[in-house]
Amino acid sequence: MIKEYDIIRRPVITEKTTLQKEYHNQITFEVDINANRVEIKNAIEKNFETKVLQVRTSVVKGKTTQRGKILGKKKNWKKAVVKLMPGQKIDFFEGV
Repeated sequence: MIKEYDIIRRPVITEKTTLQKEYHNQITFEVDINANRVEIKNAIEKNFETKVLQVRTSVVKGKTTQRGKILGKKKNWKKAVVKLMPGQKIDFFEGV
């Protein structure tokens, strides 16, 4: 079993996720590839002390890279879009 603090890797901060946060109360995280929705929900609620309404996950395929003649591939990673209950919020980049 995965520990709660190992499931959440980092928040994904892009222009699209910022708009989702403002208008739909959704926050996007990069999570462990083996974690399921229930584990992600429990980790968010425990680490950030908020209530989660819904969790959507998707696996993002790694891009192929090339340096000269050498081809490589970045790792696949899992993205979780977490919708919080009305009135709940996570403040980790407020006022920046």
